[in-house]
Amino acid sequence: MNRLRTGLLLGALTGLLMFIGGYFGGNNGMVIAFVFAAIMNLGSYWFSDKIVLAMYKAREATEREAPDLHRIVRNLVQRAGIPMPRVFIMPGEAPNAFATGRNERHAVIAVTEGILNLLDQNELEGVLAHELTHIKNRDILIGSIAATLAGAIMLLANMARWAAIFGVGNRDDREGGGLLGIVATAVLAPIAAMLIQMAISRSREYLADEGGAKIAGTPYGLAGALEKLGRASKMRPLAVSPSTAHLFIVNPLSGRSLMNLFSTHPPIEKRIARLKAMRP
Repeated sequence: MNRLRTGLLLGALTGLLMFIGGYFGGNNGMVIAFVFAAIMNLGSYWFSDKIVLAMYKAREATEREAPDLHRIVRNLVQRAGIPMPRVFIMPGEAPNAFATGRNERHAVIAVTEGILNLLDQNELEGVLAHELTHIKNRDILIGSIAATLAGAIMLLANMARWAAIFGVGNRDDREGGGLLGIVATAVLAPIAAMLIQMAISRSREYLADEGGAKIAGTPYGLAGALEKLGRASKMRPLAVSPSTAHLFIVNPLSGRSLMNLFSTHPPIEKRIARLKAMRP
């Protein structure tokens, strides 16, 4: 059921991209948008980890450079029964983490310098176990493809905004609505993309919390980490693209009040309450 639901949601993102292409280019634009979406899906399958890691200037951390981090991840993957992922560190003091890659054998876990400075070992274990659950549940490919498609939709929406500013798009009303249609596309397309991302991501965060608690052996480390991360993200939000916000363990845009309306994450308070209600 989860795979079917996710497939439908990713199909909705592709359909939204095709709608925008069709609006600006008619049937030819729709075909081009479909081909573009197919290429992006294929490209994000093979290169999603490289794309996201490059966006946030993450560098691979060797065992010699980060022995404690590697030790924790190695212990957790043994409990989870999955291969050892590559470990990356992102620069910056904003605390956060994410996992990406196309499958268990080509997975990556990335953490910020800030999260390593903020959390104690038990809390860091909880966060890393949460990300390993995303890998085990094969959420990472879905999230990366959604990020790529949503990014493309937002790029087209930005182009539509510029078209509206410079007066492009004086098409006959019967063929698309002219300037009003461009403005509507510019405003509604990114909102629709974020709503679809929310539907993909929110339920998976609860499942990853539960699975992470089981891998770590206790729910309290992750619960404590979420409390700290929730406070820190409000004071020091991570500068990220909204199209990739759903990849992170806590919403990196939570310091921006408007983004709370379209959060890809469940409320941290509910996540913590669910964790604390679990039996250790």
